[in-house]
Amino acid sequence: MTTGVGATLEREHRTIDDGIMNFADADPSAVTPEQRGGLLDAIAVLRRHIYIEEEYLFPPLRAAGMVGPVMVMVREHGLMWPLLDQLERLVSDGNFGTAAPLCRDLLEQLNSHNTKEEMILYPQADEVLSPGDLDELTRLLSTAEIPADWVCSGVLRS
Repeated sequence: MTTGVGATLEREHRTIDDGIMNFADADPSAVTPEQRGGLLDAIAVLRRHIYIEEEYLFPPLRAAGMVGPVMVMVREHGLMWPLLDQLERLVSDGNFGTAAPLCRDLLEQLNSHNTKEEMILYPQADEVLSPGDLDELTRLLSTAEIPADWVCSGVLRS
């Protein structure tokens, strides 16, 4: 896939992975401001990525009959979301030694999750969404901001 919204989402996956990996591979006692900032930026991009998928990409995919695959992705987003909260707290507190293994856990989750999205959902998005919807989604990928109180729908609430 070289064009379309799927390719853009895949590139975003790589950017997110790189920011997390650079922090995870760092010596916890010598984390640089760039590595710390890179991780926090990757978390922010991942949150926005999840928001765009759940609010704009998944509804038309559900309507096209991809209910099961979308449900799996939403559930996996819900498992990642609290981990993102925890990582932000740990990094803000300077607890890099505890954050690094959690980054590796997150990368494992993302590897499995992203593979499914890239092989199943994204090709369908480029096929199912109307040209106008694809243009809107592409625009949102560069301009959308996640609402301050938004939480992904897969988060288990008690």
